[in-house]
Amino acid sequence: QEQLTESGGGLVQPGGSLLLSCAASERTSRSTTMGWFRQTPGKEREFVAASFRSQSTYYADSVKGRFTLSRDNAKKTVYLQMNNLKPEDTAVYYCVRGDTLIQSSVRRFDAYRYWGQGTQVTVSS
Repeated sequence: QEQLTESGGGLVQPGGSLLLSCAASERTSRSTTMGWFRQTPGKEREFVAASFRSQSTYYADSVKGRFTLSRDNAKKTVYLQMNNLKPEDTAVYYCVRGDTLIQSSVRRFDAYRYWGQGTQVTVSS
């Protein structure tokens, strides 16, 4: 059973940076899609970014230009570098993995089979 383990969350001031990491327990390959969603209380899970089959990377408009997703298949790890953080970025961030995604479903939360336990990111002064 795949397990995704996130790390790197915490409290940061507006304008600051954080690096989230997510390590997969099972081997990843070029056909694996990995990414991040986030959720705040009372709201639906929101797509943040994803690396689709090591071919292309997608971002939510709200984070484009501030967040960068990267992956290392050899280490089975995906990273989310978050810069210029804003209070509205405050959320629980979830790492996700899917092995049979099609490109049109990258932004859909129900397309991902595996989810991490989540890591809290709080942006506040």
